[in-house]
Amino acid sequence: MRVFRGFHHPGIAPACALTIGNFDGVHRGHQAMLALVRNEAQHRGLTSCVMTFEPHPRDYFAAVTGKPELAPARIATLRDKLAELERCGIEQVVVLRFDARFASQSPQAFIDDVLVEGLGAKYVLVGDDFRFGARRAGDYAMLDAAGAAAGFDVARMLSYEIHGGRVSSSAVREALAGGDMERAAVLLGRPYSLAGHVVHGKKLGRSLGFKTLNLRFSHPRPAALGIFVVQVHGLADEPLDGVASLGRRPTVDDSGRVLLEVHCLEWPAALGAEGAYGKIVRVELLHKLRDEARFDSLEALTAAIRKDADDARAFLAAHASQRRQTTRDRI
Repeated sequence: MRVFRGFHHPGIAPACALTIGNFDGVHRGHQAMLALVRNEAQHRGLTSCVMTFEPHPRDYFAAVTGKPELAPARIATLRDKLAELERCGIEQVVVLRFDARFASQSPQAFIDDVLVEGLGAKYVLVGDDFRFGARRAGDYAMLDAAGAAAGFDVARMLSYEIHGGRVSSSAVREALAGGDMERAAVLLGRPYSLAGHVVHGKKLGRSLGFKTLNLRFSHPRPAALGIFVVQVHGLADEPLDGVASLGRRPTVDDSGRVLLEVHCLEWPAALGAEGAYGKIVRVELLHKLRDEARFDSLEALTAAIRKDADDARAFLAAHASQRRQTTRDRI
């Protein structure tokens, strides 16, 4: 999959089948759209392409208006979003910076300069609530009429539903905020996960007897916060069981920086003490144990981590037993 920042690049496809959106989380509704645009691209002999935005448009407007509460909690980092788009078979992604210049362009300028001249769109698939251009003045009817005039096809996909409920990034955020990881996994079509490079931290965990893997979360408002049972992929042949904290570490850090700290319950001897640094790992958040908390002392924090590790082991053991029972039932 090729990724471009903007569309003024010599390697960009001259023509494409395009879908547009933020794609935060790449949930099952997104996946249905991506499958459709990929199919259209294949039948038309075009490159399948996603146009997405960084920052999220609502992040931009929240900053402009001085109302940070308007910015949505972020489900995934840009790295995670791109990885899922690639897994869905998309050939090209164009990441556009959503800034004052982009926000102020007229709907017609967006069509002419971005869709036609910039991307060579021959097929454009949008969601049922798609709006574009300054003050969100452009709608599906305008896009459809412009496509007929400019020579590209336009299609609209209705909401994707599961058991009568609409699948959306907002629904995923609500599930994650409530610690309902099973509901989030249903909406996403996979366990909720975060990926990134393992970076050096303050080494506090090892001094407390709980060595941790540290991954940065680039957005100040993650959709999920708290202490979780996890599995770590990318360090060994099999996933490693663990317990993780996703948040701002109020007991030991007042910077407000978001960090995912993972303690593997059994550390692979082959890795050695320093063997994980620099590696890219993917951490699946399977079950929420509790909310993040501030402790009065490092001793109290250590006791809480020890209990979290014990609770994670109990959950994983019960989960494994349930899987074995389900397998026997199927047989």
